[in-house]
Amino acid sequence: VFHGGSGSSREDIRYAIEAGTIKMNIDTDTQWAFWDGVREYEAKYHDYLQGQIGNPEGETKPNKKYYDPRMALRSGEEAMAKRLCEAAEDLNCIDVLNWSK
Repeated sequence: VFHGGSGSSREDIRYAIEAGTIKMNIDTDTQWAFWDGVREYEAKYHDYLQGQIGNPEGETKPNKKYYDPRMALRSGEEAMAKRLCEAAEDLNCIDVLNWSK
C-alpha cells in the first residue's frame, strides 16, 4: 500500500508501482478535487450568489438557477470525476483488463 499517495507526483507513483505497490489511497485528492470544484463554481458565479434577485444582468433578474445547491455540487462531482480519471492514468489502470479471455 502506498500510504500518503495523495499529492504525489506521477513519477513517484510510477516508481512505487514498479517497486510492487498494488494499492494507493487517493481519498485526500478526491476530497480536495470535490471542494475545488465547488469553490470554482462560487468564484465563477459570485455575483449571482449574493441574493435571490439581482445580478450583473439586471436588478430584477432571478438567481435561482445559480444558488440551487445541486449546481455547485454538480461542479464538485465533475471535478472529482476528472481527478479519478487522472488517478487511473497515473496508476496505469486504463484498459488493463482483457474481458475477452
